[in-house]
Amino acid sequence: MSQTDTDFTPTARTRVKRSHQRGHYDRETVYGILDAGLMCHVGYVIEGQPYVTPTAYWREGDKVYWHGSSASKMLRHLENGPRVCFTVALMDGLVLARSGFHTSVNYRSVIAMGVAEVIGGEAEKRASLEAMMERIVPGRWATLRPVTKQEIKATTVVSLKLEEVVAKVRSGPAIDDAEDMDLDVWAGVVPTATLVGVPEDNPDLKAGVTRPPNLAKIRIG
Repeated sequence: MSQTDTDFTPTARTRVKRSHQRGHYDRETVYGILDAGLMCHVGYVIEGQPYVTPTAYWREGDKVYWHGSSASKMLRHLENGPRVCFTVALMDGLVLARSGFHTSVNYRSVIAMGVAEVIGGEAEKRASLEAMMERIVPGRWATLRPVTKQEIKATTVVSLKLEEVVAKVRSGPAIDDAEDMDLDVWAGVVPTATLVGVPEDNPDLKAGVTRPPNLAKIRIG
């Protein structure tokens, strides 16, 4: 795969060696996967013990962001500027081959590594939280009760600049051994997807409050 000025440069940690054709370093592929997802896993080490924390994220330009309670063990650790491993994976199908060995899954994934940065300024933090809400439901932030200073103080927002990054993608049918092609075994792909269901009203919803039309703008997967 040829590199362009807009691609991420593979490193010893991100270069895909096995099934190298699945590795992608172009921003279009990486950003497309990140913008299709909503949940990530952040890996880090505290006192020699590895941890992986699932959390919601969003992307702005060449950075990804996540947030949580200022009392969070993970977020307090990230204030020291440790290296982290940020991952997103989307499953697109079960790939059922004629043998267990070649059975697989179709997927899209991104792995990014680097030093996480805690967002300190109140205005920047507020803007980041607005971006998060707009990622979840476009147009919702303006309809909400304004965030308070105490809520801003109780929330930590973290960013990771996308520099050391790789996307991996597997798509298409099962690839069986030639000698297995005549077996009386079904082979194919069972598509999978993350679905946005019908909204469910909160049981304590005030009478007369209707579902906003922007719920239809939610996109995941």
